Amino acid sequence: MKKLYLDDIRIPKTEGWDIVRTYEEFVEWIKKNGLPNEVSFDHDLAEIHYDPSTWTENFKYHEKTGYDAAKWMCDYCWTNGLPLPEFNCHSANPVGRENILAILNSFKERLND
Repeated sequence: MKKLYLDDIRIPKTEGWDIVRTYEEFVEWIKKNGLPNEVSFDHDLAEIHYDPSTWTENFKYHEKTGYDAAKWMCDYCWTNGLPLPEFNCHSANPVGRENILAILNSFKERLND
């Protein structure tokens, strides 16, 4: 069973996860290994995401986030006719977490229609 953990800092609390630290590593891992059975997403993947001076309503992420990785995975599944793997989001960013789960759940519902 392949499990992929996307997070720039943390390590999983249980064993058996492959860890990728960036959006680019996430994409390359899937291209090389295929879809995992399960993915756990973090949203904020760069130090700038943790800087309180950037926490404004108009802040635009310059680094790709876990949300970008989730969108890419949905596109990958759609293009290749693959089912979405099991997923969860362990991000401490409540808005980012909600956005990741929203896009994944929406895509999952779309596949089941």
